[in-house]
Amino acid sequence: MTAFASDNYAGVHPEVLAAIGAADQLGHVVAYGGDPATADAVAKVRDHLGPEAHVFFVWGGTAANVLCLESLAPAAHQAIICAESAHIYVDEGGAPERLLHRKLLPVPTDNGKLTPELVATRAIRFGDEHAVQPAVVSITQSTELGTRYEPEEIRALADFAHERGMLLHLDGARIMNATAAQGISLREATRDLGIDALSFGGTKNGALGAEAVVLWEDRFAEGFAWRRKSAMQLASKHRYVAAQIGALLTDDLWLRNASHANAMAQRLADGVRDLPRIKVTQEVQSNGVFVMLPAEIREALYAEGFVFYVWDEHTGEVRWMCSWDTTESDVDAFVAAVTKHATA
Repeated sequence: MTAFASDNYAGVHPEVLAAIGAADQLGHVVAYGGDPATADAVAKVRDHLGPEAHVFFVWGGTAANVLCLESLAPAAHQAIICAESAHIYVDEGGAPERLLHRKLLPVPTDNGKLTPELVATRAIRFGDEHAVQPAVVSITQSTELGTRYEPEEIRALADFAHERGMLLHLDGARIMNATAAQGISLREATRDLGIDALSFGGTKNGALGAEAVVLWEDRFAEGFAWRRKSAMQLASKHRYVAAQIGALLTDDLWLRNASHANAMAQRLADGVRDLPRIKVTQEVQSNGVFVMLPAEIREALYAEGFVFYVWDEHTGEVRWMCSWDTTESDVDAFVAAVTKHATA
């Protein structure tokens, strides 16, 4: 199987596995995060995201999002504005609404990105007891369509939200890919732009299963330890989760992995862009390529062992994702197969 379906299909980076092994060599240590590996990982997150950061490791991206949203919108009458394509709205099985009892207010977008003008269509009826109260704007970086917010776009959203008493959450499942493409630091891509809560993803960039909730203000972090525990996201052998994030933040492993995945996506897009019957639908700005692909070509590629997702069943748009371990030969073989069927 040659998988371009998801960066979740990729294995674990050897340096992450080595870090898990090193955590194992600590022997008996305090459970639930009171261990040296966790302390080291927290310090590394703070090195990258600011010394004031409150860091809580979890093992699920959906859990990280739900816990972030609960911290920013603690009341049941509050609501979260998001893009209609947002992971929290489309791909988390209704978890935010089921577990938080918070209403999501989706906004249609062409490229997965919100703007202040788009958010304004949902940021209404403040103070009306008959309506849910918009409390949080949630964005994804990079977006579910592979596009990327530029720093000034996030800052504009943060300013818009804060001026209206709302807060800004960033689903950073692929924040490392977006930041690598922009050539800025992780702090410059998050806290410095006014982000209030960050779901800091590691799993899609070479980890075994590790995410972090990052909250910069004390008021949002208050009580979070109990919130994480009651959400069943406090690992007893916590060191093995924390060590993965620590490894990604050591010697720029996060940057190396993300930059490589991004480069492979660009190579793939460049290889098919001018083919007949193929249309790249979104600008390639991270590690995803979105393509309009005729059904007969899609089925022929499946038959040859290539794996990818249909993104839009109505239009036939597909998604091709590249990972930290995607090779140039993987991409070139896929491009050759697409070319063969597109020109047949």
